[in-house]
Amino acid sequence: MLARHPWVYKSDVLNGPQTPGLYPVQSSKGVLALALYNPDSEITVRAFGFAAGEPLPVLLENLRKALWRRKAAIQANPQGGYRLVHAEGDLVPALVLDYYAGHGVLQVGSAALEPLTGALLEVIQAEIPLQSLLAKNDQKSRGLEGLALEVKPLYGQVPQTVYVQEGDIRYRVDLREGQKTGAFIDQRDNRMRLREFRGKTALDVFSYHGSFALHLAPNFERVIAVDSSAAALERATQNASSNKFSDIQTQEANAFEFLRAEEKRRAQYDLIVLDPPALAKNKRDLEKAYAAYKELNLRAMKLLPVGGILATASCSHHLSESLFYQMLYEAAADAHRTVHIIEKRTQGWDHPVLLNVPETYYLKFALLEVM
Repeated sequence: MLARHPWVYKSDVLNGPQTPGLYPVQSSKGVLALALYNPDSEITVRAFGFAAGEPLPVLLENLRKALWRRKAAIQANPQGGYRLVHAEGDLVPALVLDYYAGHGVLQVGSAALEPLTGALLEVIQAEIPLQSLLAKNDQKSRGLEGLALEVKPLYGQVPQTVYVQEGDIRYRVDLREGQKTGAFIDQRDNRMRLREFRGKTALDVFSYHGSFALHLAPNFERVIAVDSSAAALERATQNASSNKFSDIQTQEANAFEFLRAEEKRRAQYDLIVLDPPALAKNKRDLEKAYAAYKELNLRAMKLLPVGGILATASCSHHLSESLFYQMLYEAAADAHRTVHIIEKRTQGWDHPVLLNVPETYYLKFALLEVM
């Protein structure tokens, strides 16, 4: 806690209240922090302030400041998609709030925070003009807090889907049924970065609803979006149609099997995107995940000609930046390719990283060129 990491695990708590709530964290030296507290959670303490004070006003002020930091972006593009609150990254632990073209999706992940939903809504409504707000509290981690899984409107008429504007691309977001809060807006800036590349063929692997493919389509003659979910690819097709793109093809397939088959037939692509889900969800998965990331990248490198571009990502915070680039080095060596790092990138600015909290730095994104 003195190092300003906000979490204290159950095994390190000497004593505390028997009910969840907002409390000061005490030591022999006095008040160390203000925190969400749940005696039944493995992460028992989640700090949001590091000075004495009234806990609730401090928490609500942190929320207000987080919303203020996003206001200019929303005013510039009210039809865009942004993260309004990034939990520990904004010193509002266990709270995620995303914005999709005027509609909000909220996720609460702490039994100490859940009873305060009404107070949180007052601040949100006062700061951000949302047409509707959906509580999408269906994440499995809520079970560890003793909370029910539920999806319910908090106010306004919540649409099933909305269209979000990202640069000059529109894509459809399913607020109720989509993954996470509906879309992966942490990759927004990385998707827009790829608009600077051109070529004949591009491949978007783990495409979901085609977000990267949509940005590639204007500058490539043929784009293939690969995903194992037929429903996601159906949304990708709808997104392509709404943007009047006829050059995006979809392929329902297991990514590993697809890349092996493409290597076997000696296919080549001018640009490949690899945006897999979190393959290392905990430390126990890391060794297996490392091997999986390496295979994906090795296969992709073999499908690129000289001058070909690989845009590759990992959203597993357990796979550190140093391990991520070590994995890419090994993949390049085993693929017998000379690979140049064009740029190292990360999650969007609205997913802030706290230096004290390594867990908030989770997305690694590399732009590579085969030499």
